[in-house]
Amino acid sequence: MTELSRDEQDLARFGYKQELKRSLGVFSSFAVAFSYISPSTGIFALFFLGLTTVGGVFIWSWPIVAIGQLIVALGFAELSSHYPVAGSVFQWTKYLAGKSYSWFTGWIYLFAGILTVASVCATVPYALIPAFQNMGWNVRLDSTNERWVAVITLVLITVMNIFGVRLVALVNNTGVMFEVLGMVVFAFVVALFHRHQSAGVTFHTGGTKLTGGTFLIAMFMSLYVIYGFDTASTLSEETKSPRTEAPKAVIGSVIGAFVIGGIFLYAMLLGIPNMHTAIAQGWGPAQIIDANFGNAFSTVFLLTVSAAIFVCCLAIETATIRLCFGMARDDALPGSRYLSKVKKELHTPIWSCIAIGLLSAIPFIQFAGVAIIAIAATGMIYLSYLLGNLALFRARLRGWPKEKAPFSLGKWGLPLTVGALLYGGAMFVNMLWPRAATNPRPATEAPGLNFHWHWLNSQPVLWSVLGVIVIVGALYFVLVQRNKPAHLQAPEGEAMELPAPVQI
Repeated sequence: MTELSRDEQDLARFGYKQELKRSLGVFSSFAVAFSYISPSTGIFALFFLGLTTVGGVFIWSWPIVAIGQLIVALGFAELSSHYPVAGSVFQWTKYLAGKSYSWFTGWIYLFAGILTVASVCATVPYALIPAFQNMGWNVRLDSTNERWVAVITLVLITVMNIFGVRLVALVNNTGVMFEVLGMVVFAFVVALFHRHQSAGVTFHTGGTKLTGGTFLIAMFMSLYVIYGFDTASTLSEETKSPRTEAPKAVIGSVIGAFVIGGIFLYAMLLGIPNMHTAIAQGWGPAQIIDANFGNAFSTVFLLTVSAAIFVCCLAIETATIRLCFGMARDDALPGSRYLSKVKKELHTPIWSCIAIGLLSAIPFIQFAGVAIIAIAATGMIYLSYLLGNLALFRARLRGWPKEKAPFSLGKWGLPLTVGALLYGGAMFVNMLWPRAATNPRPATEAPGLNFHWHWLNSQPVLWSVLGVIVIVGALYFVLVQRNKPAHLQAPEGEAMELPAPVQI
């Protein structure tokens, strides 16, 4: 019996037929998860927020968030070893907590992924348009051009996802190599030959006010960067030996992103010629590189970052499509009959690809900038992870896992899950907190955004977006989903015995 047939047989034990193509090895699985995290993308988008809030001290949020997310990733790695099926958090909570709980978790996570796709597509123009300007193109960095570049990017990645995971993996593998090498090379060149700040820059506020509150604001860049590591599990049905390889990719992507991103962040701080000027003008990596190098080197840097952001967009949409497919296959979404259909020649769920592409375009109807979309995306991702860990905590108290998987935390499982809950809960409260920098009110603090309803415009944007998605989801669940049978088939010992449906 071949390895592939064993994987197909394993999937059949969960009641699913092998329709997606198993072509990903451990590096490809790691590459997609790493591309989702993409430290260069988040750092490029929100470096200015940390710097202008607490100066060089903001870099300390990086290890704090990385450690917290690594604790979450360890639990998710164990879950991915038990449940090698498409859908990550949705599938895990389905087997651990039942249909109702998992449906709401999956619904929130689906729209979190959609918003993340939109936010990263909206980041592309911030690197690509300045690169065009350096090459002599007369293109302005304004909201109209930003929107067009973002929409074109969205169309391209949707088409690529339609043509299959092998194409996505090829682009991702190449992109990850360029991103890693590019970030490290640029970092070392800056640190060795264009160093303007001392090693103690990480303890300098540059005249900003350092308090507990301002540090929590500055932490938002790190929070936006380090998530999506569960992508390796979402692609389990396209990965060879997923019970052993997916956990490696989940953990490896967090560690890799932390190391590469940390080196790049530190080098950028060292390369700032004048800290007060950089803070006053809200500098990011592009301005730091431009201040230290000539036009040609700066252009190469911007094009490298543009490519990394594009690959990040591709990976995030791939993961969100697989979640959509996984939920639709369980008849858990509107239009599930079409969203779950896989094109045999391409081995891709084409209608899920198109649906995710169209839904990701909605924020561009009224484009208010990447930061606003990122706020809603990040908050909803952390809520999804928190819901996943709540289900895992409850299951551990009831004796899960009953059987050992290839990757197991053993006696460390429960304390690590408690740690993940404490960290995730604290960070979610941080993101919910109403403040102009990280959760603004459209009417007074984010004038580019208008919900066309005075009461809604007076609420923090994360509250509004999350509230609408939960209310719409609740209505759909009560009217359509509640009485549908749950797909809970699993190998013996993998699913919890639920005495009654678990409601939120």
